[in-house]
Amino acid sequence: MSAGQDPVDAIIDQWAAVRPDLDTRAMEVFGRIYRLSRLMGDRMEKAYQPCGISRGEFDVLATLRRAGEPYTLSPRQLSATLMLTTGGMTGRLDKLEKAGLLRRSPDPHDRRGLKVTLTGKGLDIVDRAVGAGLAEQQAALSRLDDEQASQLAGLLRELLAGTQDAPH
Repeated sequence: MSAGQDPVDAIIDQWAAVRPDLDTRAMEVFGRIYRLSRLMGDRMEKAYQPCGISRGEFDVLATLRRAGEPYTLSPRQLSATLMLTTGGMTGRLDKLEKAGLLRRSPDPHDRRGLKVTLTGKGLDIVDRAVGAGLAEQQAALSRLDDEQASQLAGLLRELLAGTQDAPH
């Protein structure tokens, strides 16, 4: 691999050698997005470790935090926001409740329903974790100037919108 090239360039070069008929432009974009996602996911996991939570647990706590006071949602709302099955959500909620980061209580408006609420300890943890995670993201983004970062965010927004709208 020559200077200025990344592992995706090497893959593209290999495809060009064996299948010069392929248009690999999409592979260049999505290969980098995939690798970036994996690398940043690992960094985020490490950033949350000192707070005693995993990325998945952070997602639950952050969803409650973003809901605003009183930091309460139903398990169904959490599942929908995080795109998790109810079984997957139950496991995360059990662990977070055991750690004292959230509490479950009956929904006063629905006899069969529950409400999930962030505790004071959970609020402190998620606020520390979001700061640590943002620091990691900002460090990675520091290679770009403000205009480049804004342009990239806009391009990715367009790509995501087109991908969500496109038939499978």
